[in-house]
Amino acid sequence: MAAALTASGPVGDTPRHLAALLGDDAEAFVDGYSHLWSATLRREGKAWPATAPTALLVAELLDNPLLGPDDPSLPDAMLAYLYEVGVAADLGDRAAEIRARVKDRAPELRAWTAECVSTDADSRARMWRDGTGLGELVLDPAALACFDLVPALLRRTLPYLASIRARRRTCAAAAVGSLARHPAASAQRRELLDQLTSMARAADSSYDLAAIVIAIGHLGGGTRPWLADPHAGVRACAALAPDLAGDDVADQVLMELARSP
Repeated sequence: MAAALTASGPVGDTPRHLAALLGDDAEAFVDGYSHLWSATLRREGKAWPATAPTALLVAELLDNPLLGPDDPSLPDAMLAYLYEVGVAADLGDRAAEIRARVKDRAPELRAWTAECVSTDADSRARMWRDGTGLGELVLDPAALACFDLVPALLRRTLPYLASIRARRRTCAAAAVGSLARHPAASAQRRELLDQLTSMARAADSSYDLAAIVIAIGHLGGGTRPWLADPHAGVRACAALAPDLAGDDVADQVLMELARSP
């Protein structure tokens, strides 16, 4: 991961940090968990060059029995990370255009990245805002790398929809809701929506139901049945589904919630 770059510089030590999540060194564990969320993802829901290679490692951690044997929330957190990768990879129909732009300027991007990796922190900070636009453009290949990885991540995530743990099923549903927006998943989206809808009907907590309803909405499924749910959070998640944008009933739900104390 030598070229795994963030605004703070290369993060080639990410494999070491993630390996600490499987060990019993408490301090290294905290450092590793913090590194995962603070150094390898952009706050804006977008990718660093470090994001795609990190996502591969996270997918491996999911199946590792040494991850959180006494803390079931850790695999849930890995699924939450894959949800974020799906968000960063959601390029819609822009992937081909971005890929062409990256190809046209590949020599410039390689030169910029090599300099950024090798320079000091102050110079690196100036490079990201030097006005050439290369700092922003270098993030396009990062998004494409995530986009290209999504089908594999989706395959690794799907089995967790059948987990015996309710919260893990919910985290998997959230991840599927972002990952299955990829064009490669179009043929299986109907089946996934049916599965998510069944999960929503069987959910025994409003938190889980709200998260699953969001996933259904992300995949273009119908969330109208939950506009009348007793829980305000569930109603809000249903009303915010993209397919209900401009819908009178959904807008009324949101206006009522906005007026609620």
